[in-house]
Amino acid sequence: MLLAALELVGIAAFAASGAVAAVRARLDVFGVIVLALTTALGGGIIRDVLLGVHPPAALVSWPYLAVAGVTGLVVFWFHPTVAKLWRAVLLLDAIGLGLFVTAGTTTALALGAPPYAACLVGMTTGIGGGALRDVLLREIPLVLRREIYAVAALCGAVVVAFGDYLGLPAVPVTLVGSVVIVGLRLLALWRRWNAPVARNGPET
Repeated sequence: MLLAALELVGIAAFAASGAVAAVRARLDVFGVIVLALTTALGGGIIRDVLLGVHPPAALVSWPYLAVAGVTGLVVFWFHPTVAKLWRAVLLLDAIGLGLFVTAGTTTALALGAPPYAACLVGMTTGIGGGALRDVLLREIPLVLRREIYAVAALCGAVVVAFGDYLGLPAVPVTLVGSVVIVGLRLLALWRRWNAPVARNGPET
């Protein structure tokens, strides 16, 4: 029950980030809800498609859809208040990232994926929704141009895959992987770390 509740919290945080981006882009209420659903559920749907799970879990579990949709509406109507609580949203987003990535990696391993593939699937579970959000807004995905987000996700996925390879208990390994992701993400936000970019790139 605790993990299920935390997963719904993560979905709400992802949905809030998508809805805030939609409000800032001046989308109407339908657009805000679509962006909230896409950001919250996109990564899980991509994971299930890659692993051959049909239909995707996000489309058959009504609480996922309900939480994401309601969060989108709340942000649409009360976005000034949400903006004031943005630090709390970022914290919940980091927790959601940790839970989604480790759950995605564990699911991939359970379905027989090799460790390297499971790590990529886990990372995609965490960052896929945000990438789809940015594509819909005609932006280069944030995870490809700024912030320590995908790197943190991949580190946590590697922890889970390595623990599985060593035959360690799944629950403690998953918790450690989640803590690694959340810790790296919050540390990067606090220290304003960004992934390096090429210097003196070619002119366009």
